[in-house]
Amino acid sequence: MRKLAETCEAIASTTKKLQKTAIVADYLKSCTTDEAAVSVVFLSGKPFPAWEEATLQVGGALLWRVVEELSGKGEAALKEAYRKHGDLGAVAGEVLSGRAAKDLGVLEVGRIFRQIAAARGPAAKTVLVRELLERATPLEAKYIVKIMTGDLRIGLKESLVEEAIAKAYGSTLAEVQRANMLLGDIGETLRLAVEHRLAEAKLRMFHPLGFMLASPVESAEEGLSYFAEAAVEDKYDGIRAQAHISGGEVKFFSRTRDEITESFPELPDAVAGLEDGAILDGEIVAWEYPPETPGSVAVVDEQFSNKAEAKAAELGRARPFSILQQRLGRKKVSEKMLREIPVAFVAFDVLYAGGELLIDRPLRERARVLDGMIQNLNRRGDRQAQRKTGVQGKLAFEDQEEPVTHIIRAPVFRAVSADELETLFAAAQARGNEGLMIKDLASPYTPGKRGKSWLKMKRELATLDVVVTAVEYGHGKRVGVLSDYTFAVWDPNKDRLVNIGKAYSGLTDVEIAEMTKWFLDHTIEDQGFRRTVEPKIVLEVAFNNMMESGRHESGYALRFPRIVRLRLDKSAQEADTVERAGEIYRGQHGKGVR
Repeated sequence: MRKLAETCEAIASTTKKLQKTAIVADYLKSCTTDEAAVSVVFLSGKPFPAWEEATLQVGGALLWRVVEELSGKGEAALKEAYRKHGDLGAVAGEVLSGRAAKDLGVLEVGRIFRQIAAARGPAAKTVLVRELLERATPLEAKYIVKIMTGDLRIGLKESLVEEAIAKAYGSTLAEVQRANMLLGDIGETLRLAVEHRLAEAKLRMFHPLGFMLASPVESAEEGLSYFAEAAVEDKYDGIRAQAHISGGEVKFFSRTRDEITESFPELPDAVAGLEDGAILDGEIVAWEYPPETPGSVAVVDEQFSNKAEAKAAELGRARPFSILQQRLGRKKVSEKMLREIPVAFVAFDVLYAGGELLIDRPLRERARVLDGMIQNLNRRGDRQAQRKTGVQGKLAFEDQEEPVTHIIRAPVFRAVSADELETLFAAAQARGNEGLMIKDLASPYTPGKRGKSWLKMKRELATLDVVVTAVEYGHGKRVGVLSDYTFAVWDPNKDRLVNIGKAYSGLTDVEIAEMTKWFLDHTIEDQGFRRTVEPKIVLEVAFNNMMESGRHESGYALRFPRIVRLRLDKSAQEADTVERAGEIYRGQHGKGVR
């Protein structure tokens, strides 16, 4: 572990990506294959491979208590160290000084991490964490804590670790990236690279692939300027999700790669009738069904026409996100909620089907495959048969008291002029949707990447996705709950979060109560009225305008910020950047805000 910690220090000491890659590659070549396989997971900032469901379930408060106890120093000393470093791992490295090495290896740290994940309750976890940090040198403790919190902060992204693997073992970067994407396990990817078997990597079902992302456009003219043939869909305000169907089992995953099936227990039946061995991309939305609910409907690549609009209307319409939000994060969903807030999975892409990975094929071909899958589902039984078998969930009932569930093929339109696109945009908003998605029919599916192949057209007040860094107790009826949130955006040049504002309105009392519990469990520094917290909660905030300001480290301040919603579907790494804030600021004085 000492050598890995020293490698991390060397990586943190340089801003040059090529040098970081070379340091990692040299370290990997000095290790056994087993050590290297565990190390690349750690260097990616995680205790376990991405595909595994294992988590440590160790919060910042627990780590803080253990570090304080082992250091023999008081709360004041730890707070002073934290104010200096702003990082719990660095605090551990400082306050645990003077500890002798006890021959702690990388493989042993990995084994103890698994023991911590398996332990039940904070008491059992505390014992294991204490025993681990007792054996660590200060430098080792620094990086053990950083890995445990998922906050390595050495300017090393997983993409650079992939480059290092390619460099160390003579593979191409593309080969490493593809294998890691399919496996969701950078350690296993390294093992294949060592044996020159990367081409043998197979897709691991129930490991969510990265989601293809869209770039914003400011106008209909821009929306049609990047490619010759466009497919146009409504942009739904729901939860982006992947559906994995295999071996009679169905699971749904969010953009953060978390399984969310338990929040939508009626959805597995809705897609179970599709062919076995498939991965779909789509949106989970609260759905308002028409009085006579049809079966699954595929609206296939319609030309711009009133007929296509009518078909879209026949499907029903999405309800506001605030309604869907009542379903999120629940381990048990009541029958009453199933009836009152029915949902739909609106499918718009297929990534895997028929034993074949489809992401390299153009959208035009993937759309045909998806259309065929849903049409086959329709043909497999009439509505009466569906009621008996539950193939698509509970679609229709004599008394209309039971919940209703659908898989719906997202309607697809065409637009060849800005005027047509504007008309489609107005129709989408009239249906209660955010705007439009404009997609290149010739484009492959690029997991985790944002380019100009998928575009999103929205018109609304400017919003930013931000990360909560500190919280304060409220006033009046909110005394006793943490309701005032300081938030930040990323500064890529410094590879850290920089504060940009503070908001206290927008969340419900129930949400504030739930978040208060979370923040209390994930406090890094208790300052009494104010707490510094683990930077993991993402908010979408709206504001009237943006100003340049020296008040915040970002250099900007938001006027009248308010919370639009919690973004539990996003990880902190997906929050917006200072550059995005700058674009909005400049847009106020130029073309307008996107």
